[in-house]
Amino acid sequence: MSHGATVYVIIEDENDGIRDERYLENDKDETCMGDPIPKSQIDRLKQRVDKVNELYREDKEKFDYVRALEIHIDSRNPKRQIDLFLYHADNPLSRLTSYTLREQMKAKYDEHQPGRGFSGNVSHRDLYILREMDPPAIMVEVGNFQHSLDRRRILDSNNRQAVANWLTLGFIEDFNKQQ
Repeated sequence: MSHGATVYVIIEDENDGIRDERYLENDKDETCMGDPIPKSQIDRLKQRVDKVNELYREDKEKFDYVRALEIHIDSRNPKRQIDLFLYHADNPLSRLTSYTLREQMKAKYDEHQPGRGFSGNVSHRDLYILREMDPPAIMVEVGNFQHSLDRRRILDSNNRQAVANWLTLGFIEDFNKQQ
């Protein structure tokens, strides 16, 4: 938004918003843009996809560049640390955007943590949330919450902000490439 983009946050919490606390209170009052969220996982995913597709139908004539971003924190084997995985839909623009975001993340890791390396990768995944969205869609796995180092990285609000800033730079770069 600070760079002029129109941004929609699909899953919202009216009284909590974006917070910087290390641990966030667990509550159950999130909505899907004002609508209650179903308990069934497939119904939740369908609701989210339907809302994104509805917004896309309304906006696709207004904007030359539209992307859907799903941010996810994984929970897998505690021994497996991950950097950042990017998954794209079966869509050429989704694929190109994913690679642009990955390159931006790699450049920023190299700049801020020289010598550490970056092992994040890009791949196609046939996930419902990617497959059913009409706009080019990308899912970003920002870490593995079961791994202690990833968990520390995710809990630090400065790290979350850095990932958000770097993804923003990646989208700006991708936007400029598409012009």
